[in-house]
Amino acid sequence: MLLETNNNAFCVRKSNSFISLYHYIQQCVAIITTNKKIDYHRKTNKTIYSLIQSTMKKQIFFMLLLMSCIITKAQVRLQPLFTDNMVLQQQSHVPIWGEDKAGKEITIITSWDNHKYKTITRSNGSWKITVTTPKAGGPYEITFNDGNIVKLKNVLIGEVWLCSGQSNMEMPIVGWGNNYFKEEHKDADNHPNIRLLQVNLETSSHPQTHFTARNDGWMVCNYENLANFSATAYFFGRDLEQHLNVPIGLIQTCWGGTTIEAWTGKEALKLDPDFIKDLKLLSDVPSSKENALQEYKRKKQKWQQEINEKDTGMKGNKAIWASPKISTYSWKTIQIPSPFSQQGLDTFDGLIWIRRIVDIPSSMTGKDLTLKLGPIDDNDITYFNGIEIGKTDGWDKERIYKIPSNLVKPGKNVIAIRIFDRERDGGLYGDTNKIKIERVQSNPLDSVIQEINLSGEWLYKISKHMQDIPNEPINPNDNPCFPTVLYNAMINPLIPYTIKGVIWYQGEANANRAYQYRRLLPLMINNWRSSWGYKFPFYIVQLANFMEYHSEPTESTWAELREAQQMATDLDNTGISCTIDIGMEKDIHPSNKQDVGHRLALIARAKSYNANIEFSGPTYKTHEIKGGCIHIYFDHTKGGLKTKDNNPITGFAIAGPDKRWYWAHATIEGNCVIVKSDNVKNPIAVRYAWADNPICNLYNGENLPAFPFRTDNWNGITYNKK
Repeated sequence: MLLETNNNAFCVRKSNSFISLYHYIQQCVAIITTNKKIDYHRKTNKTIYSLIQSTMKKQIFFMLLLMSCIITKAQVRLQPLFTDNMVLQQQSHVPIWGEDKAGKEITIITSWDNHKYKTITRSNGSWKITVTTPKAGGPYEITFNDGNIVKLKNVLIGEVWLCSGQSNMEMPIVGWGNNYFKEEHKDADNHPNIRLLQVNLETSSHPQTHFTARNDGWMVCNYENLANFSATAYFFGRDLEQHLNVPIGLIQTCWGGTTIEAWTGKEALKLDPDFIKDLKLLSDVPSSKENALQEYKRKKQKWQQEINEKDTGMKGNKAIWASPKISTYSWKTIQIPSPFSQQGLDTFDGLIWIRRIVDIPSSMTGKDLTLKLGPIDDNDITYFNGIEIGKTDGWDKERIYKIPSNLVKPGKNVIAIRIFDRERDGGLYGDTNKIKIERVQSNPLDSVIQEINLSGEWLYKISKHMQDIPNEPINPNDNPCFPTVLYNAMINPLIPYTIKGVIWYQGEANANRAYQYRRLLPLMINNWRSSWGYKFPFYIVQLANFMEYHSEPTESTWAELREAQQMATDLDNTGISCTIDIGMEKDIHPSNKQDVGHRLALIARAKSYNANIEFSGPTYKTHEIKGGCIHIYFDHTKGGLKTKDNNPITGFAIAGPDKRWYWAHATIEGNCVIVKSDNVKNPIAVRYAWADNPICNLYNGENLPAFPFRTDNWNGITYNKK
């Protein structure tokens, strides 16, 4: 019996169908034996009962026969890694695994050499066979036989790369709101030898062996399939395909806004003392997601009661600080919207109340209004005239609450917000023009909207600092930033699928803990390599320039994170791509993903495929102090040092023993940059491009930008941050 399928998830679906049939048959049997109506007919009309019984027996017999066919046809069950259109790493020993009945003999035949591989399934039904792959080529077929046959078609042999990180790796070819890559997208049909596997977003508190994928498995690169695939990964793969002339397999497993510790396995994180507490919590979480959720809800309810008891602004379950009648004499002022860090509250975490009196005109009274507050970091409960009108958990969620007409009175009304800031910066940080009360006209065709802008001065009062608040319960399965949860769900199931290497674009979510990242990135790299069992290439995208430009030299969390990323390249078989010249001031997702992919491909071509090309911009090598100048020497200066568009050098700062930084005058002499400033008579340190969004323009002759660097080792602003 031959079973051919365009997607091997068919086998899994058949298995699920079997389970459903089984339960349905059980129900039918129960009806025959226990149903009261049938029992009544059996007693009163034996003919009717006999007819029903006979009919249902025939149905059950038919379903059992169908179930038997399904069992017969669909024994071999494979993960989405193993489907039609897959790419296997060339010239390698490649594991293939799946499930079947316990004790079954599994035979695999690979069409490129007609070799037969055999194994017996374990007691739990799992099996694994390692096949040998030839040089790049295809298409081929792989046949699985356990007495019945499953065949995978259009299999290619080539180079397989894992593409992971947060949103800048996740950003698809169609963009988010802006399609920056229309022409490249149209060209997708010309690259059918690029194959795409996109792992679905999933978390788990415990390591998983199974995952799900978009379209249930590998996809041929074309206009439709590429639309929601990583732009960075695609441009990287396209460059490799064009220069290597081999099939390229790209596995996308990434999640926007996530931290590196979420992508790191538990055994590795045990080595870092900063995560002992989180890992202890993780060990107490039930392995079942359903059970974990119920346990979390129970704990959360208890915690909410405890925090209400601790909150000075509450009395029992009554929000006394939301009352219009209380005195606010001791309250202080704060500007809204603005993060707490910009209001003298940069060290605050905990419970804080803010409030504002707003005058409501008579034209808006007695009407339902809409309160728009923008995002609030982290959680809020919002009150109007002392009555709760809404609450939201989540630092990045817009707050839009309805104010019922019965609460709205003419003249003075009070808005009060209880904010719980868990960690790092907090507060209202949305657009100034979007924090307001609105009354939308009843006529939907009427574009006139009455509104009251709420930006400006509010009052605030701290209720409790974080150290005085009971620890909030956490459901790791509901938090993609919790340590290990993405490794468990989106990395572990891929192991040990043979890959050539990894490209990694992440760090934004860890920028406030950049010094910690110095440990975490090498830890994760070693963790993945250990899990796979070999030291594959690992290539990193350094954070691009982002946020506002500062007119004077300043400290920077993003600069410190870039430094941490570069320090990870001390590990063997690693590389890093500089993107300090392609960022955007007001968008954390640079539109130029073509250069990101291209620069990653340069590294891979040079270091993984031995191409004789320059793959890096200038990197700091050493320096020497001569008189009132500092001479900076670089590696990777092919074609000489230059500035973009031949403009004067920008981006260098210099400091003396007082550690005060001044912009420097810099000149190029061969492969050296000489830096000085009239403000620093005794210079001891230099920094280049050391800012969130630096203005810098040093390149080599291959038009690759110089990496940010510093010659000092003074403690930065993220030192000891956890």
